[in-house]
Amino acid sequence: MSPANFLNKNPKNQRRENLADRIYGQIKEMIFNFQLLPGDYFSEAEIAERFEASRTPVREALYRLRREHYVEVHFRSGWQIKPFDFKVFEELYDVRILLETAAIERLCNMTETPPLLQELRDFWLVPEAQRVGDISLSEQDREFHSCIVEAAGNREMARIHRDISERIHIIRRLDFTKGYRIAATYEEHGAILEAIEHRRIDHAQRLMTAHIAVSRDEVRKITIHMLQEARARHQEASDSESPEPLKNS
Repeated sequence: MSPANFLNKNPKNQRRENLADRIYGQIKEMIFNFQLLPGDYFSEAEIAERFEASRTPVREALYRLRREHYVEVHFRSGWQIKPFDFKVFEELYDVRILLETAAIERLCNMTETPPLLQELRDFWLVPEAQRVGDISLSEQDREFHSCIVEAAGNREMARIHRDISERIHIIRRLDFTKGYRIAATYEEHGAILEAIEHRRIDHAQRLMTAHIAVSRDEVRKITIHMLQEARARHQEASDSESPEPLKNS
């Protein structure tokens, strides 16, 4: 057995990788739930203490998050949740418009409606009493847009779109802290699906462009106060046994 294969099969290395994956996932969840805000500082020691882990899996998790643009390291002051770059977010939204309107054109030119679209209709075209009314709808919203692109049949387009969706997911969640945005999302998604169903390409593309543009414009209104409010709401809703957020340095 080669040294590389031995290392891959070593149970100790496997346990470390599993722990690094768990720490990565939980820190990411803390960022998405606004327990850690853009600009917050923390140390590897704080993370290691919180998760009762050694520095090695903590460092692996943090460098993975760094590659995905969630955190950055400052060699004198430790780690920081990456501050929002609103210019980058707006550019990513523009790329979404290009991808999703292109996907709509492909869908409207298909002779048969993909099953994924029927699944979307089953979720979004429901009576008001059956609608989801909280921030958890952000996950379904992300799936709606990803499924539109996926159903168009271009795997590379779908991969690029999912990567973009992941990068902007944290700010998209803020849309779903507002009741009027939740209601609007149902109405707008339903109208887009109806337009695709009837092969109205131009109309469906205009609806999608306007829908994404509204979300993009909401990004410009985000303030630190809004993020702090979102964190407070999450903490109130959390289980009382949940650990406290990391303190800011």
